Amino acid sequence: MSTLSRGLSSQFEVIWAVMLRETLTRFGAHSFGYLWALLEPLLMIFTFWVLMTIAHRPAPPGMDIFTFLCTGIVPYNLFTNTANKVADSINGNRPLLYYPLVQPLDLVFARTILEIATYGAVFIILMGGHALYHHHLEVDDALVASMGLLVAGLLGASLGMVLCMLGQYSKFVDRARGFIFRPLFWLSGVFYTVAHLPEKARDAVLVNPVLHCVELVRAGWFKSYHDTYVTVTYPLLFILVLGFIGLSLERAVRTRIELT
Repeated sequence: MSTLSRGLSSQFEVIWAVMLRETLTRFGAHSFGYLWALLEPLLMIFTFWVLMTIAHRPAPPGMDIFTFLCTGIVPYNLFTNTANKVADSINGNRPLLYYPLVQPLDLVFARTILEIATYGAVFIILMGGHALYHHHLEVDDALVASMGLLVAGLLGASLGMVLCMLGQYSKFVDRARGFIFRPLFWLSGVFYTVAHLPEKARDAVLVNPVLHCVELVRAGWFKSYHDTYVTVTYPLLFILVLGFIGLSLERAVRTRIELT
């Protein structure tokens, strides 16, 4: 047990060190750099807020446009950014693999934790700032909303791990990522809810596991909205399957990574 505990402690220290390095690389040496993490979702929220206002399209009952868009954009960005960062984890940190203690999965875990923590903080800041401005905060089930964000991050990490390992065989995988993520934006419920879709369209978009994450966040945040058509089991199944495939591929490409 002592050997196991020392090994786990060593791996945690490696992951923590990689996370600190990633933080400095992404956000710079000053805390001001963290503001960049807020700009992307804020810009998207503002853009769709203007479009919805011009089109005279109100938010669903019990929601305002800002919180409605925030609960859609942040989970989606968490999924896509985690998938992209994890997919680039080995190619972006290959020199670290020269250290015997650093393994490819350490890079994957470090980027996953950093993205989930970053976007969790972004969500709290945006929704908290909105609540302070309006002097009102009402959350139906914070645990369900948090679970939706966490599952979105893990879903992105599992997909990113598969793409990362496949990318060691062919550069085409990196170029194909855009073709995967662009359609998902329109199918993930970012600016609409499943309950307001026609039955045939609803059945089609429910195939997308990211949509389930977005709907879970909204169901947990708004008392007026219920996750009637979605379940956490569906994206968790994707996470397990993609995670298994990603770990299997990691074992297959480990020798290839060491040789290069």
